[in-house]
Amino acid sequence: MNAEDLKRRLKIFALRIIKLAESLPNSSTGKVIGNQIIRSGTSPGANYRSACLGKSDKDFLNKLKMVEEELDETIYWLELLVESGLVKSNLLDDLILENQELFKKIASSITTMKKKLNRE
Repeated sequence: MNAEDLKRRLKIFALRIIKLAESLPNSSTGKVIGNQIIRSGTSPGANYRSACLGKSDKDFLNKLKMVEEELDETIYWLELLVESGLVKSNLLDDLILENQELFKKIASSITTMKKKLNRE
């Protein structure tokens, strides 16, 4: 997967998160989790785009770490939605899987970049 593919995948993921947040109940919990998941679920795409414009390998690495953190936070909010009973797990299985796959891809890129920086 190249950078453009990952940008596209992260944007699609963000759009799915937005649709999910819009479908949550209009309760106080739904609103709070909806706001949180929109922030954490849409920022990986923006941060990855920024990382691709990085001025140096260290800058790229630092921005990738931000992407990783936001994806991890999004996993947390998705888990809360399921465990709180706000959303049935079968409705989020595919989104959770995509979140985990994106997280693994970014984590792998971080490992690769760290190795590259250690060789320099």
